[in-house]
Amino acid sequence: MNILVKIVITAVSLAAAAYFLDGIAVPGNDNTERALTLVAVAIIFGIVNALLKPIIKTLGCAFYVLTLGLFGLVVNALLLMLTGWIAEQVDLPFAVDGFWPALWGAIVVGLVGWALSLVLDKD
Repeated sequence: MNILVKIVITAVSLAAAAYFLDGIAVPGNDNTERALTLVAVAIIFGIVNALLKPIIKTLGCAFYVLTLGLFGLVVNALLLMLTGWIAEQVDLPFAVDGFWPALWGAIVVGLVGWALSLVLDKD
């Protein structure tokens, strides 16, 4: 059950990023198609984060320390860009148009995800 809540939180966070930012888009004909796309992209984003983020944190530990954690924003932006690329490869209508929208998208996804997990995630 916990994983389903995390997928929903990530999907809503990605929807917020697509709503508020011009460089992140979830085109679609109807809301059901967009919702299913966001759930699929949330699953891809979760897999990308689960596989790559620990490796990047281990290898880039010095950058995290030197930048007081701000390097994490860059890493999250790059992982969001990678998620957009993977979604494009599997024909999902999700687009991240460059680094700056990805950086702001990572901030929005992080903040909205944090706020929703405070409310929804009761573990």
